Amino acid sequence: MSRVGKLAINIPQGVKISQQELELTVAGPKGTLARPIPEQLAVEVADQLLHIRRQSDSRQTRSLHGLMRALVFNMVQGVSQGFTKTLEITGTGYRAEVQNNFLNLSLGYSHPINFELPAGVTATVERQNVIRLEAIDKELLGQTAARLRALRAVEPYKGKGIRYAGERVHRKVGKAGSKK
Repeated sequence: MSRVGKLAINIPQGVKISQQELELTVAGPKGTLARPIPEQLAVEVADQLLHIRRQSDSRQTRSLHGLMRALVFNMVQGVSQGFTKTLEITGTGYRAEVQNNFLNLSLGYSHPINFELPAGVTATVERQNVIRLEAIDKELLGQTAARLRALRAVEPYKGKGIRYAGERVHRKVGKAGSKK
């Protein structure tokens, strides 16, 4: 039995879970999320607890069991509390600002970058160099943060670029001047 898959998911107050055929829908105060459920798994809701049960013991079903439990847990947590990711911009002249649904970035290129935020993700900029992304879908939030970071990944010599808050970058020593 999967150690993750067998754990029950507590359903907080205000969160409603419904299943129609092979699609699970989770609705809460922050929004609604839906995800298809593989036919090898069954979802049971009882007494504010959600269990995911597998119908067979095949290798594929065992591998999906823990995965689906983690995905459903993230859906429940997202619609009740939401998720945030913080990115930091380091570098002289590097800055960001939000306009409507776009993030305008100056990252040392010859042109500014206008990054369109996907539907469901909101951004706020603090002190022009800290970007805070918020969403109810953890998967979409992580993908958006990774795409932003890829625009100017942190380089190891001066440490300039976009990094996750708290991310440590291994700094390298530059070339030493030759002596003649």
